[in-house]
Amino acid sequence: MTRAIISFDTELSAGLYQRGTDARANYESSILGRCREGDFGIHFQMDMLERHGLTGVWFVDPMPALVHGRSVIDAIVQPIVARGHEVQLHLHTEWLAFARFNPAGRLTGRNIGDFPLAAQKRLIAFARDTLMAAGAPRPTAFRAGNFGANDDTLRALASLGFRFDSSFNGAWAGRGCEISLDAGNLGMREHCGIVEVPVSGLLDRANRFRPAQLCAMSEEEMRDALDHSAASGAIQFSAFSHSFELLSRDRAVPNRLAIERMEALCRAVADDPRVSSGGFATLPAPPARPGRIAAAAPKPLRTARRIAEQAAGHLAHEIRYVRDLVAITINTSRWGKILGGVFLAVA
Repeated sequence: MTRAIISFDTELSAGLYQRGTDARANYESSILGRCREGDFGIHFQMDMLERHGLTGVWFVDPMPALVHGRSVIDAIVQPIVARGHEVQLHLHTEWLAFARFNPAGRLTGRNIGDFPLAAQKRLIAFARDTLMAAGAPRPTAFRAGNFGANDDTLRALASLGFRFDSSFNGAWAGRGCEISLDAGNLGMREHCGIVEVPVSGLLDRANRFRPAQLCAMSEEEMRDALDHSAASGAIQFSAFSHSFELLSRDRAVPNRLAIERMEALCRAVADDPRVSSGGFATLPAPPARPGRIAAAAPKPLRTARRIAEQAAGHLAHEIRYVRDLVAITINTSRWGKILGGVFLAVA
């Protein structure tokens, strides 16, 4: 069967930290997905998966512990483990710029692939140990922040006993992701001493890969990509999201489109007898000479429907934003009340 790996990159926002947001508010926004209508983060995501009898994978970034202490990582890891889902290792090196202690010495960089091999080993080992100290089982899989890994990252992981990497995303190949693999092959294979589990996806136009991400694919595209993986005999179908991805871009309200897409993905996985749900802990290794799994071919009408769907979603968000801005203006000045009334009527 094809293993559907539904994963979530789970991380505090370094950008929010730079703008002065404290650890608690960052945790509530980035991890709990908290907005004025409720929580739509990791607990909401686990609830949805469990309703469909599925198990998810949370790639947790422990690097904020360098700035905020380990307790915030404990608060992320322990509920996931307690509910029987899988915790694996994520790593954003942006946090090194703010840390008082740097496992890489004086080196900083946006991506782990920016660092030499020896420094990558130290960073991954530090992150692994911090994750385990927070209550996670020893991780067997890794995903680089920003998909910014290179071949040395895989060599570092292999030397530290990891079995899998899932940093290869064809949409980012050559744009931060510097792992030297064929972006057109979505199959698992061994590379630099470790098994690479690429992000799945399809071609939405000629030679343009679109990853299986909730905010990138329509329901139709996600179903087609899943069907193609199963029909091709792929070991895995690897879809991903983020702990905060079910919120709007400004994180003020739920992203209803993304929520509907996640629900549809869960339903598709649960209903397909060719597909099982799970993570990396029991994922079989690929054969010594695995066959090539090509991405599904583009369908122009399918792509056009997704573009129209996302345009409608962005328009709805902008209208809400304008209405909220007008409401603030009305409450702050007399002229604002006059002009705001005009703008509100137009919007």
